[in-house]
Amino acid sequence: MILIIDFGSQYNQLIARRIREQHVYCQIEPPGISLEAIKALAPEGIVLSGGPASIYSKGAPRVDKGIFKLGIPILGICYGLQYMIDSLGGKVISSTKREYGFAELNINKQKGIFSGVDKKTRCWMSHGDSIGTLPDGFTITASTANTPVAAAEDIKRHFYGLQFHPEVVHTQAGKKILANFLFAVCRSKKSWTMKSFINRTVEEIRQQVGSDKVILGLSGGVDSSVAAVLLHKAIGRQLTCVFVDNGVLRAGEAERVIEMFKKHLHINLRFSRSGKLFLKELKGVTDPERKRKIIGRTFIEVFDQEAHKVKNVKFLAQGTLYPDLIESRSAFGGPSAVIKSHHNVGGLPKTMKLKLIEPLKHLFKDEVRLLGKELGLADDVVWRQPFPGPGLAVRIIGDVTSHRLAVLRKADTILIEEIRAANLYYKLWQSFTVLLPLKSVGIMGDQRTYENIVAIRAVTSEDAMTADWARLPQDLLARISTRIINEVRGINRVVYDISSKPPSTIEWE
Repeated sequence: MILIIDFGSQYNQLIARRIREQHVYCQIEPPGISLEAIKALAPEGIVLSGGPASIYSKGAPRVDKGIFKLGIPILGICYGLQYMIDSLGGKVISSTKREYGFAELNINKQKGIFSGVDKKTRCWMSHGDSIGTLPDGFTITASTANTPVAAAEDIKRHFYGLQFHPEVVHTQAGKKILANFLFAVCRSKKSWTMKSFINRTVEEIRQQVGSDKVILGLSGGVDSSVAAVLLHKAIGRQLTCVFVDNGVLRAGEAERVIEMFKKHLHINLRFSRSGKLFLKELKGVTDPERKRKIIGRTFIEVFDQEAHKVKNVKFLAQGTLYPDLIESRSAFGGPSAVIKSHHNVGGLPKTMKLKLIEPLKHLFKDEVRLLGKELGLADDVVWRQPFPGPGLAVRIIGDVTSHRLAVLRKADTILIEEIRAANLYYKLWQSFTVLLPLKSVGIMGDQRTYENIVAIRAVTSEDAMTADWARLPQDLLARISTRIINEVRGINRVVYDISSKPPSTIEWE
């Protein structure tokens, strides 16, 4: 495995994805990880990520310098390079010319991590500080017009550093450079596949659970569905899934989940219809974070009641994914920024004395989909577009009421029908409608109307870390708009969201 130290880069998940694309397992850990823990992981190589801090700023993230004495190959990227140079006796300086965006990389030595890379290639820079003096043993291997030390290496100790970002698509030879580090330097093997993951994880679950029972909160989405099937493969009838209808689901969602899991997959399933309770708790609440916390708290309360009806349960399973853990890193002592809270991260309530099982916690979304296919789940489940845990409550801007939910459900149903009819559903990362807290004047049947506005959001993405708004055909947008306005009473205007992530998020709340 390859260990990635998270110094707070917005690209750290991309580093992990690029490594796993090469079928090599990697793991992201905060800089506070102990040297003993690193030794226990026994990594074949270590990657020091970039980060927004200056190496000399107060509170700049640092990992134990003992890593440089472990005899393990190390690749430093941007801040990671600067940390390596500073730790080993070199000097980092504040640049007079900062470098952001594309730059032409001139490679001095087409060997090692630059083996097979063109002598001149385009890379992506994002830095203010630069390398002033290299430590003993290091040589410059690449430069740009503004950055004399764009790459450096110490071959004897297997230390490599890049001032640019090889993990982003803008760096033309980025994948090749990372592959060289993995296979030529670290001697990694291509052993990371979903088949190997299933075999290892099933055995781990069986050892952890023994003869005890496990309960899982099922949403019907990709993550919890795959987690349920994986657990069922491992422990069979020892697993009980609990599906809570929180009242903010899409049309027909509850019926679909019951049909699939109870009748087709033959998995133990308990069902709780609790929509009235959730809507009562959400009454008058407009702040999105409060909505999330209320729904999370209420879900736990209902789930806890159902869990107590299943005897001898010792474990709670969750479909937590790797991005959930990383984005909520503040709870684990790391530097990555928290954009919004995740309802399935942060541990168990004190009243629920169960041990936690998170079989997917080191997987990205695309890996979960591949896992689902390997487990035999239908495409309709595996390639289903993501749906937020708080459901339609965070797609209604403002107060959540049964009337506003009914309006949004109808609009959302029409949108998905048209997206599927156009054969675009599986090509889009997400497509959904948002009910705005605004009204506008319109004309229907020669009469003035003053009704609601619905926004359409459709994006393309690989992993939701970045996303671009989808260029849907104009005639498709016209059909969707016409149908929503004609068929959904209470809406007289439809708008299309053409913002990308970043700076916007995919969901509106």
